[in-house]
Amino acid sequence: MKTIKGPGIFLAQFIGDKPPFNTLGSICKWAKGLGFKGIQIPTGDAAYFDLQKAAESKTYADEIKGLVNSHGLEITELSTHLQGQLVAVNPAYDKLFDGFAPASYRNNPKARTEWAIQQLKYAAQASRNLGLNAHATFSGALLWHTVYPWPQRPAGLVEEGFTELAHRWLPILNAFDEVGVDVCYEIHPGEDLHDGISYELFLEKVNQHARACLLYDPSHFVLQCLDYLAYIDHYHERIKMFHVKDAEFNPTGKQGVYGGYQSWVERAGRFRSLGDGQVDFKSIFSKLTAYDFEGWAVMEWECALKHPEDGAKEGAVFIADHIIRVTDKTFDDFAATVVDHDLNKTILGL
Repeated sequence: MKTIKGPGIFLAQFIGDKPPFNTLGSICKWAKGLGFKGIQIPTGDAAYFDLQKAAESKTYADEIKGLVNSHGLEITELSTHLQGQLVAVNPAYDKLFDGFAPASYRNNPKARTEWAIQQLKYAAQASRNLGLNAHATFSGALLWHTVYPWPQRPAGLVEEGFTELAHRWLPILNAFDEVGVDVCYEIHPGEDLHDGISYELFLEKVNQHARACLLYDPSHFVLQCLDYLAYIDHYHERIKMFHVKDAEFNPTGKQGVYGGYQSWVERAGRFRSLGDGQVDFKSIFSKLTAYDFEGWAVMEWECALKHPEDGAKEGAVFIADHIIRVTDKTFDDFAATVVDHDLNKTILGL
Protein backbone atom coordinates (compact mmCIF):
# COMPACT_ATOMS: atom_id res chain seq x y z
CA MET A 1 0.00 0.00 0.00
CA LYS A 2 0.97 3.62 -0.50
CA THR A 3 0.25 6.75 1.50
CA ILE A 4 -1.94 9.19 -0.45
CA LYS A 5 -0.16 12.45 -1.21
CA GLY A 6 -1.51 15.74 0.06
CA PRO A 7 -3.07 17.96 0.96
CA GLY A 8 -3.33 19.68 -2.42
CA ILE A 9 -5.59 22.51 -3.56
CA PHE A 10 -7.25 23.20 -6.92
CA LEU A 11 -6.64 26.88 -7.67
CA ALA A 12 -9.53 27.49 -10.09
CA GLN A 13 -11.93 28.93 -7.51
CA PHE A 14 -9.26 31.14 -5.90
CA ILE A 15 -7.53 32.91 -8.79
CA GLY A 16 -8.45 36.60 -8.87
CA ASP A 17 -7.21 40.10 -9.51
CA LYS A 18 -6.32 40.93 -5.91
CA PRO A 19 -3.34 39.72 -3.82
CA PRO A 20 -2.51 37.05 -2.87
CA PHE A 21 -4.58 35.44 -5.64
CA ASN A 22 -3.40 37.47 -8.62
CA THR A 23 -0.07 35.77 -9.37
CA LEU A 24 1.14 32.20 -9.25
CA GLY A 25 3.93 33.08 -6.86
CA SER A 26 1.73 34.88 -4.36
CA ILE A 27 -0.96 32.22 -4.37
CA CYS A 28 1.70 29.56 -3.81
CA LYS A 29 2.92 31.45 -0.74
CA TRP A 30 -0.67 31.68 0.52
CA ALA A 31 -1.36 27.99 -0.06
CA LYS A 32 1.86 26.91 1.64
CA GLY A 33 0.99 29.08 4.63
CA LEU A 34 -2.25 27.15 5.08
CA GLY A 35 -0.45 23.80 5.08
CA PHE A 36 -0.99 22.65 1.51
CA LYS A 37 1.75 20.63 -0.15
CA GLY A 38 0.57 20.71 -3.77
CA ILE A 39 -1.38 22.85 -6.21
CA GLN A 40 -3.53 21.81 -9.16
CA ILE A 41 -3.27 24.49 -11.85
CA PRO A 42 -6.10 25.51 -14.19
CA THR A 43 -4.89 26.44 -17.65
CA GLY A 44 -7.49 28.87 -18.96
CA ASP A 45 -5.59 32.11 -18.19
CA ALA A 46 -2.33 32.55 -20.12
CA ALA A 47 -1.33 35.46 -17.87
CA TYR A 48 -1.32 33.05 -14.93
CA PHE A 49 -0.07 29.92 -16.68
CA ASP A 50 0.64 29.85 -20.41
CA LEU A 51 -0.42 26.37 -21.54
CA GLN A 52 0.92 26.61 -25.08
CA LYS A 53 4.24 27.97 -23.87
CA ALA A 54 4.53 25.18 -21.29
CA ALA A 55 3.91 22.68 -24.09
CA GLU A 56 6.42 24.16 -26.49
CA SER A 57 9.13 25.34 -24.09
CA LYS A 58 10.75 23.01 -21.56
CA THR A 59 12.55 26.07 -20.22
CA TYR A 60 9.27 27.80 -19.40
CA ALA A 61 7.89 24.60 -17.84
CA ASP A 62 11.01 24.30 -15.70
CA GLU A 63 10.62 27.94 -14.61
CA ILE A 64 7.02 27.34 -13.54
CA LYS A 65 7.96 24.15 -11.72
CA GLY A 66 10.90 25.92 -10.07
CA LEU A 67 8.66 28.78 -8.92
CA VAL A 68 6.18 26.39 -7.34
CA ASN A 69 8.94 24.30 -5.76
CA SER A 70 10.58 27.44 -4.33
CA HIS A 71 7.52 27.85 -2.13
CA GLY A 72 7.78 24.28 -0.86
CA LEU A 73 4.98 23.00 -3.10
CA GLU A 74 4.56 20.55 -5.95
CA ILE A 75 2.34 20.75 -9.02
CA THR A 76 -0.13 17.90 -8.60
CA GLU A 77 -1.74 18.11 -12.07
CA LEU A 78 -2.87 20.58 -14.70
CA SER A 79 -6.57 21.09 -15.48
CA THR A 80 -8.37 21.78 -18.77
CA HIS A 81 -11.92 21.53 -17.45
CA LEU A 82 -13.14 24.50 -19.50
CA GLN A 83 -11.34 23.47 -22.69
CA GLY A 84 -12.47 19.84 -22.30
CA GLN A 85 -16.04 21.06 -22.05
CA LEU A 86 -15.63 22.67 -25.47
CA VAL A 87 -14.46 19.47 -27.16
CA ALA A 88 -18.15 18.55 -27.44
CA VAL A 89 -20.93 21.13 -27.15
CA ASN A 90 -24.51 20.59 -28.28
CA PRO A 91 -25.73 23.63 -30.27
CA ALA A 92 -28.34 24.27 -27.59
CA TYR A 93 -25.49 25.37 -25.33
CA ASP A 94 -23.37 27.30 -27.84
CA LYS A 95 -24.11 30.75 -26.47
CA LEU A 96 -23.70 29.65 -22.85
CA PHE A 97 -20.33 27.99 -23.43
CA ASP A 98 -18.88 30.53 -25.84
CA GLY A 99 -17.51 32.44 -22.86
CA PHE A 100 -15.13 29.55 -22.14
CA ALA A 101 -13.22 30.25 -25.37
CA PRO A 102 -11.18 33.29 -26.49
CA ALA A 103 -13.27 35.96 -28.21
CA SER A 104 -11.82 35.11 -31.61
CA TYR A 105 -13.44 31.64 -31.51
CA ARG A 106 -16.91 32.67 -30.38
CA ASN A 107 -19.92 32.33 -32.68
CA ASN A 108 -17.90 29.72 -34.59
CA PRO A 109 -18.54 26.27 -33.08
CA LYS A 110 -16.27 24.41 -35.51
CA ALA A 111 -13.29 26.68 -34.84
CA ARG A 112 -14.02 26.59 -31.10
CA THR A 113 -13.95 22.78 -31.09
CA GLU A 114 -10.68 22.72 -33.02
CA TRP A 115 -9.19 25.19 -30.56
CA ALA A 116 -10.31 23.07 -27.60
CA ILE A 117 -8.82 19.89 -29.07
CA GLN A 118 -5.51 21.67 -29.65
CA GLN A 119 -5.60 22.92 -26.07
CA LEU A 120 -5.87 19.35 -24.82
CA LYS A 121 -2.93 18.32 -26.99
CA TYR A 122 -0.93 21.21 -25.55
CA ALA A 123 -1.90 19.95 -22.09
CA ALA A 124 -0.40 16.55 -22.89
CA GLN A 125 2.95 18.09 -23.86
CA ALA A 126 2.90 20.54 -20.97
CA SER A 127 2.21 17.73 -18.49
CA ARG A 128 5.17 15.81 -19.86
CA ASN A 129 7.42 18.85 -19.62
CA LEU A 130 6.38 19.33 -16.00
CA GLY A 131 6.95 15.66 -15.15
CA LEU A 132 3.29 14.95 -14.41
CA ASN A 133 1.49 11.66 -15.03
CA ALA A 134 -2.20 12.64 -14.83
CA HIS A 135 -4.39 15.42 -16.19
CA ALA A 136 -7.86 16.70 -15.20
CA THR A 137 -10.61 17.58 -17.66
CA PHE A 138 -14.29 17.35 -18.62
CA SER A 139 -15.64 15.23 -21.47
CA GLY A 140 -18.05 17.77 -22.90
CA ALA A 141 -21.58 16.78 -23.87
CA LEU A 142 -23.62 16.19 -27.00
CA LEU A 143 -26.45 14.31 -25.27
CA TRP A 144 -26.97 16.06 -21.94
CA HIS A 145 -30.13 17.85 -23.06
CA THR A 146 -31.71 14.40 -23.47
CA VAL A 147 -30.64 13.04 -20.06
CA TYR A 148 -34.29 12.71 -19.02
CA PRO A 149 -35.96 10.94 -21.98
CA TRP A 150 -39.01 13.05 -22.58
CA PRO A 151 -39.85 13.16 -25.38
CA GLN A 152 -38.50 9.71 -26.11
CA ARG A 153 -34.96 9.61 -27.42
CA PRO A 154 -34.90 8.41 -31.05
CA ALA A 155 -33.55 4.88 -31.48
CA GLY A 156 -29.76 4.88 -31.82
CA LEU A 157 -29.30 8.46 -30.56
CA VAL A 158 -27.20 7.54 -27.52
CA GLU A 159 -24.95 5.21 -29.50
CA GLU A 160 -24.41 7.82 -32.19
CA GLY A 161 -23.68 10.48 -29.59
CA PHE A 162 -21.01 8.39 -27.89
CA THR A 163 -19.55 7.38 -31.23
CA GLU A 164 -19.04 11.04 -32.07
CA LEU A 165 -17.71 11.84 -28.59
CA ALA A 166 -15.16 9.04 -28.93
CA HIS A 167 -14.22 10.25 -32.42
CA ARG A 168 -13.30 13.63 -30.97
CA TRP A 169 -11.44 12.27 -27.97
CA LEU A 170 -9.45 9.40 -29.50
CA PRO A 171 -6.77 11.66 -31.07
CA ILE A 172 -6.45 13.45 -27.73
CA LEU A 173 -6.16 10.19 -25.79
CA ASN A 174 -3.51 9.01 -28.23
CA ALA A 175 -1.58 12.26 -27.78
CA PHE A 176 -1.58 11.72 -24.03
CA ASP A 177 -0.56 8.11 -24.50
CA GLU A 178 2.47 9.18 -26.50
CA VAL A 179 3.77 11.18 -23.52
CA GLY A 180 2.72 8.73 -20.80
CA VAL A 181 0.02 10.84 -19.15
CA ASP A 182 -3.48 9.73 -18.08
CA VAL A 183 -6.55 11.76 -19.05
CA CYS A 184 -8.75 11.90 -15.95
CA TYR A 185 -12.36 12.77 -16.69
CA GLU A 186 -14.23 14.40 -13.85
CA ILE A 187 -17.52 12.50 -13.88
CA HIS A 188 -19.96 15.36 -13.56
CA PRO A 189 -23.58 16.31 -14.31
CA GLY A 190 -23.67 18.38 -17.47
CA GLU A 191 -21.10 16.10 -19.11
CA ASP A 192 -21.91 13.04 -21.18
CA LEU A 193 -19.62 11.21 -18.74
CA HIS A 194 -21.70 11.80 -15.62
CA ASP A 195 -21.86 8.38 -13.92
CA GLY A 196 -20.43 4.88 -14.15
CA ILE A 197 -22.72 3.65 -16.93
CA SER A 198 -22.03 6.64 -19.19
CA TYR A 199 -18.29 6.23 -18.55
CA GLU A 200 -18.52 2.58 -19.60
CA LEU A 201 -20.40 3.55 -22.78
CA PHE A 202 -17.53 5.89 -23.61
CA LEU A 203 -14.86 3.29 -22.76
CA GLU A 204 -16.48 0.86 -25.17
CA LYS A 205 -16.34 3.43 -27.96
CA VAL A 206 -12.65 4.29 -27.34
CA ASN A 207 -11.72 0.58 -27.25
CA GLN A 208 -11.03 0.57 -23.49
CA HIS A 209 -8.25 3.10 -24.07
CA ALA A 210 -5.68 2.82 -21.28
CA ARG A 211 -5.46 6.61 -20.88
CA ALA A 212 -9.21 7.16 -20.48
CA CYS A 213 -9.11 7.37 -16.69
CA LEU A 214 -11.07 9.00 -13.89
CA LEU A 215 -11.00 11.95 -11.53
CA TYR A 216 -12.95 10.79 -8.49
CA ASP A 217 -15.13 13.48 -6.86
CA PRO A 218 -17.76 12.05 -4.47
CA SER A 219 -19.70 15.31 -4.21
CA HIS A 220 -21.20 14.83 -7.67
CA PHE A 221 -22.40 11.37 -6.70
CA VAL A 222 -24.10 12.54 -3.50
CA LEU A 223 -26.21 14.87 -5.63
CA GLN A 224 -27.12 11.95 -7.92
CA CYS A 225 -27.89 9.57 -5.03
CA LEU A 226 -25.19 7.25 -6.42
CA ASP A 227 -23.23 4.88 -4.15
CA TYR A 228 -19.87 6.66 -4.17
CA LEU A 229 -18.13 3.94 -2.12
CA ALA A 230 -19.22 1.08 -4.39
CA TYR A 231 -18.09 3.26 -7.31
CA ILE A 232 -14.51 2.96 -6.02
CA ASP A 233 -14.86 -0.83 -5.95
CA HIS A 234 -15.99 -0.80 -9.58
CA TYR A 235 -13.46 1.66 -11.00
CA HIS A 236 -10.45 1.84 -8.66
CA GLU A 237 -8.09 0.67 -11.38
CA ARG A 238 -9.08 3.71 -13.48
CA ILE A 239 -9.13 6.29 -10.67
CA LYS A 240 -5.93 8.33 -11.03
CA MET A 241 -7.04 11.63 -9.46
CA PHE A 242 -9.08 12.64 -6.41
CA HIS A 243 -10.97 15.86 -5.69
CA VAL A 244 -11.82 16.10 -2.02
CA LYS A 245 -15.13 17.99 -2.10
CA ASP A 246 -18.10 17.72 0.22
CA ALA A 247 -21.84 17.88 -0.53
CA GLU A 248 -25.22 17.24 1.02
CA PHE A 249 -28.59 16.06 -0.25
CA ASN A 250 -31.66 17.02 1.78
CA PRO A 251 -34.81 16.32 -0.26
CA THR A 252 -38.10 17.80 0.85
CA GLY A 253 -41.76 17.45 -0.07
CA LYS A 254 -41.18 20.15 -2.68
CA GLN A 255 -37.88 19.31 -4.38
CA GLY A 256 -35.33 16.56 -4.92
CA VAL A 257 -32.48 15.78 -7.32
CA TYR A 258 -33.51 18.32 -9.96
CA GLY A 259 -33.67 21.25 -7.56
CA GLY A 260 -36.69 23.09 -8.96
CA TYR A 261 -34.51 25.73 -10.68
CA GLN A 262 -33.46 27.03 -7.27
CA SER A 263 -30.20 28.82 -6.42
CA TRP A 264 -27.44 26.72 -4.89
CA VAL A 265 -28.37 27.84 -1.38
CA GLU A 266 -31.98 26.72 -1.85
CA ARG A 267 -31.35 23.41 -3.61
CA ALA A 268 -31.88 20.04 -1.92
CA GLY A 269 -28.48 19.00 -3.22
CA ARG A 270 -25.66 21.48 -2.73
CA PHE A 271 -21.89 21.54 -2.38
CA ARG A 272 -20.35 22.28 1.02
CA SER A 273 -16.94 22.96 2.47
CA LEU A 274 -15.03 19.98 3.76
CA GLY A 275 -16.57 18.55 6.91
CA ASP A 276 -19.83 20.47 6.53
CA GLY A 277 -21.53 17.98 4.21
CA GLN A 278 -22.53 14.32 4.24
CA VAL A 279 -19.65 12.60 2.42
CA ASP A 280 -18.07 9.74 4.38
CA PHE A 281 -14.44 10.69 3.78
CA LYS A 282 -13.06 8.23 6.35
CA SER A 283 -14.40 5.36 4.28
CA ILE A 284 -13.25 6.95 1.02
CA PHE A 285 -9.68 7.45 2.20
CA SER A 286 -9.67 3.91 3.59
CA LYS A 287 -10.87 2.41 0.30
CA LEU A 288 -8.49 4.40 -1.87
CA THR A 289 -5.57 3.51 0.41
CA ALA A 290 -6.47 -0.17 0.40
CA TYR A 291 -6.66 -0.08 -3.42
CA ASP A 292 -3.18 1.48 -3.60
CA PHE A 293 -4.22 4.88 -4.98
CA GLU A 294 -0.96 6.65 -5.84
CA GLY A 295 -2.18 10.19 -6.47
CA TRP A 296 -2.94 13.37 -4.60
CA ALA A 297 -5.87 14.29 -2.37
CA VAL A 298 -6.74 17.72 -3.81
CA MET A 299 -9.27 20.03 -2.19
CA GLU A 300 -11.76 21.65 -4.54
CA TRP A 301 -13.65 24.40 -2.78
CA GLU A 302 -17.26 24.89 -3.79
CA CYS A 303 -19.66 25.87 -1.05
CA ALA A 304 -23.00 27.64 -1.11
CA LEU A 305 -22.44 29.15 2.33
CA LYS A 306 -18.86 29.41 3.58
CA HIS A 307 -16.21 31.91 2.48
CA PRO A 308 -13.57 30.27 0.24
CA GLU A 309 -10.63 31.37 2.36
CA ASP A 310 -12.18 29.77 5.43
CA GLY A 311 -12.94 26.67 3.37
CA ALA A 312 -9.31 26.46 2.25
CA LYS A 313 -7.91 26.97 5.75
CA GLU A 314 -10.14 24.25 7.19
CA GLY A 315 -9.71 22.02 4.14
CA ALA A 316 -5.94 21.72 4.46
CA VAL A 317 -6.30 20.42 8.00
CA PHE A 318 -9.25 18.20 7.08
CA ILE A 319 -7.32 16.41 4.33
CA ALA A 320 -4.16 16.08 6.40
CA ASP A 321 -6.20 14.48 9.18
CA HIS A 322 -7.77 11.98 6.76
CA ILE A 323 -4.63 10.84 4.96
CA ILE A 324 -3.70 7.39 6.24
CA ARG A 325 0.03 6.83 6.75
CA VAL A 326 0.18 3.21 5.72
CA THR A 327 1.60 0.63 8.05
CA ASP A 328 4.73 -1.37 7.32
CA LYS A 329 3.77 -4.16 9.69
CA THR A 330 0.80 -6.32 10.59
CA PHE A 331 -0.79 -5.58 13.96
CA ASP A 332 -0.43 -9.18 15.15
CA ASP A 333 3.22 -9.56 14.13
CA PHE A 334 4.12 -9.83 17.81
CA ALA A 335 2.50 -13.29 17.83
CA ALA A 336 4.18 -14.52 14.66
CA THR A 337 6.17 -17.74 14.56
CA VAL A 338 8.85 -19.01 12.21
CA VAL A 339 7.85 -21.34 9.37
CA ASP A 340 7.80 -24.94 10.63
CA HIS A 341 6.53 -27.31 7.93
CA ASP A 342 6.34 -30.26 10.30
CA LEU A 343 4.25 -28.25 12.77
CA ASN A 344 1.94 -27.08 9.97
CA LYS A 345 1.38 -30.66 8.85
CA THR A 346 0.63 -31.71 12.41
CA ILE A 347 -1.94 -28.91 12.79
CA LEU A 348 -3.58 -29.97 9.50
CA GLY A 349 -3.61 -33.61 10.55
CA LEU A 350 -1.32 -34.65 7.72
